[in-house]
Amino acid sequence: MQQRLISLDVFRGMTIAGMVLVNNPGTWSAIYSPLEHAPWHGITPTDYIFPFFLFIVGVAIPIALGKRIKAGMTRDVYFKIISRSFLIFVLGILISAIPFFSFSETQIPHFLKVLIVLGYSAALFLYLWDKPLAALITAAVIAAVVTGFWSAGYVVVPYNLATMRIPGVLQRIAVCYLIVSLIFLHTNWKQQAVIGVVLLLLYWLLMTVVPVPGCEITTIDDKACNLAAWLDRTILTEPHMWRQAKVFDPEGILSTMGAIATTISGVLTGTWLMRNDERGMMNDEEREAEDPKLTDHHSSLNKALGLFFAGTVLLTAGWSWSLLFPLNKSLWTSSYVLYTSGLALLTLASCYYVMDILGYKRWAKPFVIFGVNALALFVFSGLMARLMGMIKLAGPEGKDISLQGWIFNHIYLAIWSPINASLAYAISFILFWLFLMWLLYRRRIFIKV
Repeated sequence: MQQRLISLDVFRGMTIAGMVLVNNPGTWSAIYSPLEHAPWHGITPTDYIFPFFLFIVGVAIPIALGKRIKAGMTRDVYFKIISRSFLIFVLGILISAIPFFSFSETQIPHFLKVLIVLGYSAALFLYLWDKPLAALITAAVIAAVVTGFWSAGYVVVPYNLATMRIPGVLQRIAVCYLIVSLIFLHTNWKQQAVIGVVLLLLYWLLMTVVPVPGCEITTIDDKACNLAAWLDRTILTEPHMWRQAKVFDPEGILSTMGAIATTISGVLTGTWLMRNDERGMMNDEEREAEDPKLTDHHSSLNKALGLFFAGTVLLTAGWSWSLLFPLNKSLWTSSYVLYTSGLALLTLASCYYVMDILGYKRWAKPFVIFGVNALALFVFSGLMARLMGMIKLAGPEGKDISLQGWIFNHIYLAIWSPINASLAYAISFILFWLFLMWLLYRRRIFIKV
């Protein structure tokens, strides 16, 4: 078994590229339905993306931690897991807080506010690139500039911690990685499977049996009167939840049970892919008589078939369960876990068969480039999209328009209909980031935590 699965990098690259694509349309008012989340119950291809990413996180855990277990459990293993989880969680908070003041209300000259956002982004990049001293100096210089303007009498409105959203994509990844890594270190694959099943059944019971205070009827058909939404409003409180939803958070507390189960399905998959090859179970005479290449190919083929079989079973089970407990991304329902894990298995199996067994890899180079720097792509493409929304230009009728809106209106809408222009903008955005990620890949710069 090769140390690095090209198919896993490609699957990760396809997933993160899809995430950036659907997060950056030209306009949210004109989007093809497959590129939108389901309004509540139901599922679209966009709803596959986040569970696929958590599944991939799970697959990587046995690959990364398996060697450490063989070498012996040490404090360093636990420190690495905990520190990595903490950094990912904090990173999720930081990218929503940059530039640490209210961009619209702060009265520093506009172009300097843009430079400040770029400066903090550069500091974050340097830190993730393992250059902490350069990152600290850059951040300190930017902070000194802001402080200088404040001291000179300019209005600087600090970032409002009272309305900071606590959950988020990276925050959920951090929590799932932490919990599932610890589960992996202290259980075998059978126990992990049992834990996953128990989580799904328990979540189903909690969501369908436990009454919600203040609601006449408890039902997951209602965005407010379900247990997950009530817990989010009670514990997180509305100011710290996703503003567009108000009554629930799609990365909320209770629904993380389902997300953990998704990650466990990835761990089981990674364990299956990392299991000993058939040659390892032969005696010396059998091993000498066998053609190593033929045996390894047969073993890899069996692994691929196992992935296809398991994916089909989970997909069928998820669809069947959805008749009682609907597919719902926002609630991360148990049926949604099985259904998307089944799809993830089938997708990974296809990539594994085509690339790691048949050896057809050239077509997938763009996804490899995305996959090895998935964190950098997610973080900095998100910061760029926010910055393009912050930069204001003079628009029609004297109204300001964002840089992103100006580009979309003057370039894309001049060529295509709104819905095709919106898609073209999203494709252009991801192609631009493919070029930037290619530059990192070419220089062997890989951003990790």
